Amino acid sequence: MHNEGLFVQAFVYLMAAVLSVPIAKRLGLGSVLGYLIAGVVIGPFVLKFVGGEGSDVMHFAEFGVVMMLFLIGLELQPSLLWRLRVPILGLGGLQVLVTAIVVAVLGTIAGLPWPMALAVGLILAQSSTAIVLQTLNEKGLTKTDAGQSAFSVLLFQDIAVIPILAFLPLLAMPVHTAAMATDVVLVAAEHAAPQAGLPAWQQALLVIGTVVGIILGGRFLTRPIFRIIATTQQRDIFTATALLLVIGIALAMQQVGLSPALGTFVAGVVLADNEYRHELESDIEPFKGLLLGLFFISVGASINFNLFLQQPFLIVGLVLALAIVKFAVLFGLGRFFQLDLSQSLLFGCALAQGGEFGFVLFSFATQNKVLTPAVAEPLVVVVALSMALTPLIMMANDQLIQPHFAVADVEREADTIDETENPVIIAGYGRFGQIVGRLLVANGFKTTVLDHSPGQIELLRRFGNKVFYGDASRIDLLHAAGARQARLLVIAIDDRERAVEMVDLVRKHFPHLQILARAVDRRHAYEFIRRGVEVIQRETFGSALEMGEEALKRLGVRSYKAHRAALTFKEHDEQALHDMALAEGDETTLVARSRQLMKDLENVLQSDDRELTHEVDRAWDTTALRNDP
Repeated sequence: MHNEGLFVQAFVYLMAAVLSVPIAKRLGLGSVLGYLIAGVVIGPFVLKFVGGEGSDVMHFAEFGVVMMLFLIGLELQPSLLWRLRVPILGLGGLQVLVTAIVVAVLGTIAGLPWPMALAVGLILAQSSTAIVLQTLNEKGLTKTDAGQSAFSVLLFQDIAVIPILAFLPLLAMPVHTAAMATDVVLVAAEHAAPQAGLPAWQQALLVIGTVVGIILGGRFLTRPIFRIIATTQQRDIFTATALLLVIGIALAMQQVGLSPALGTFVAGVVLADNEYRHELESDIEPFKGLLLGLFFISVGASINFNLFLQQPFLIVGLVLALAIVKFAVLFGLGRFFQLDLSQSLLFGCALAQGGEFGFVLFSFATQNKVLTPAVAEPLVVVVALSMALTPLIMMANDQLIQPHFAVADVEREADTIDETENPVIIAGYGRFGQIVGRLLVANGFKTTVLDHSPGQIELLRRFGNKVFYGDASRIDLLHAAGARQARLLVIAIDDRERAVEMVDLVRKHFPHLQILARAVDRRHAYEFIRRGVEVIQRETFGSALEMGEEALKRLGVRSYKAHRAALTFKEHDEQALHDMALAEGDETTLVARSRQLMKDLENVLQSDDRELTHEVDRAWDTTALRNDP
């Protein structure tokens, strides 16, 4: 019967995930909110499919958070983590401290005794690592300044859980009794670490030894172990080894009283330079995603709506108060640490909720008589609801707040251009324009560079490039850039419509300028051809042609033959491009002409007197060259 119940519960959770996430994604809500809603639906308040096993499922699902931090560690080089030390210690430490103090003051004003208010402040200072990182990753915000800052704060919060566990019982006892205080520390240590009976210095050595062992093992033992496993060519054994590694480190950290998530994160950072990193990521990723989904469903199912119905105004007020207080603290710290306004707002929105460790800490505080059930139970509902609202807050930030900053960027005043005598103007200085510009400058030709992305401008200036902000499709800006005196205009922007408009503008006002244009694709090139652009470069054509030439060589075609085939292909394709530009708009003619040109090209290349293929010859065959007419 037990197994039958286990299968039923597994079926319910998986069915909830399979049905809810696609619907939520289709509605633009994101997978996290889909999981949370699914948990509410199958939980004890609605369908009552799950609920009795909630705590067991939650403990199992928290392993998803452990795996997530291991994978995050794999993405972080130790040098990058070292650069984040100031945000982790400074920003993370101040966030926990300031939030705890502000909440404690408000709790005291509301009538709570100060030890109880301080305990609530420390617990509510936590944010949800699982929900925040998953949401930021889905939205592609992990690498932004706000995303990096949020990660730093979350990492510090995970580290801070252990000292908070040790400190909370002190708030339940009179601090003036030294003997009682010592007993309480031992009680906290028993909850935090199974080795609580050891003297403090031995406990410290055990913790340090475990962390050092993880670092040294990850550095020196994992490579030969994974190399041996890889020789078996059994993917399932490699997956089992990866899971064994994560679970073993989590258990080791738990045994010495540290956060399992923190331990696996450290292990991930150590393995970031390992040649098997990508295999580890691909093997663990499915388990991480499934367990995190289970965690989010469990959070949704754990919301006590009966208590919410009994005290709706109190709980709604507390949820709003928590979000406002944490947002204000985070926004202020973001500005203090010099995040720009939009990133500070994103930073505040991302972390303005309670965290999953809040469930553990509230339970621990109640058991140790720090909080009464009447105080802790509503706050558990507040934490769960605030976590469930996080995806909605992030959606509001995306749709209502961030667009204002995008508009502000567009309307920024153009820079004053102090270079008007340069022979070349480059419009757009991304990955394409930079190569053109660097080649020209290296050969002694000065360029005036314009770009319309403030972020790109700041990045380029940081590397010493002189770039002017402005929209090169504006006639006044081209005048200011010296278009009257310039000889060439390189259009390297990736906005196809604006590039075509720029050609029309230049043809009308600066007909002497020769235009070299970057085409996004073949149809974009047709537009330029019909406008008489002198030089058109399709952005991927040259590199693809070089790769094709290299492929011919590696198939045994002599180097000069492969090079000549590539040149023939290029000439034929460019001629076909100009021919087909005239047929644009007539799809039937275009398709027929394309097929005919492809057949003609095959005939030209196959009629060439080719030699039999042989071993790869990466050099020119000079003998064959002399004999070649």
